[in-house]
Amino acid sequence: MAERPVLYRFDSLECPGLVHGVTLRAGGCSEGRIAGLNLGHTVGDDPKAVDRNHARLYAELNLEPGQVVSARQVHGAHVARAAAAHGGSSLPDTDGLITDEPGVALLMRFADCVPVLLYDPVRRAIGLAHAGWRGALARVAGHTAALMVQELGCEPAQIRAAIGPSIGPCCYEVGPEVASAARAAFSRRHELLSREQASGHAHLNLWAAVSLQLREVGLVQIEVAHLCTACRTDLFYSYRREGTAAGRMAAILCLRPSGV
Repeated sequence: MAERPVLYRFDSLECPGLVHGVTLRAGGCSEGRIAGLNLGHTVGDDPKAVDRNHARLYAELNLEPGQVVSARQVHGAHVARAAAAHGGSSLPDTDGLITDEPGVALLMRFADCVPVLLYDPVRRAIGLAHAGWRGALARVAGHTAALMVQELGCEPAQIRAAIGPSIGPCCYEVGPEVASAARAAFSRRHELLSREQASGHAHLNLWAAVSLQLREVGLVQIEVAHLCTACRTDLFYSYRREGTAAGRMAAILCLRPSGV
């Protein structure tokens, strides 16, 4: 019997009527250097294997492919509102998605970048953001939460945020240009940068960068997985650790229709 997909789930998002999770690499049919549940079509994997991996994930979550809205991620800060009409498609140049339509599943892909899952249980609305260093410094997670407030009528204090497995400050050494950009983007440098060197290199804390920008919008309920993908390549794909051999995990969120 084939191994089933495994997902990391958050205590704060374990709510009736909400599907959520971040995939691990276990439970897929990709082989060789990218073995596991690779969900990326652009990493040199057999396209048929990737399609089978998607089918396994959707079956595990009781979703249909036509419900899923994904994005062609560009490490930017554009956020789009997804609707049922977008089902089965990938929205261009987008790193944040929101919706309040039951049955619309939001999906993004990751391999070290930060998955940010957002849920308002009062307004029944969700958001998903992809934050690498560029997106994090451009406040893509904050913009996603702010758009939930502006367009979906959410109250910031009601939104629950979950920061998923991603490269941690233990492993994410960056060069002088990125470190300088982090200092310019956030005043609370002591939370973002550690192990600063005379060369300008430092370790960047993306989890702190995302948390700070969510608090700027007014969020107070923030759960952090504190799992480093680069440390745990037995569980996750990591571009920093594996380079072009890295597959892609996915984060997924969906509001179940009433009665389902």
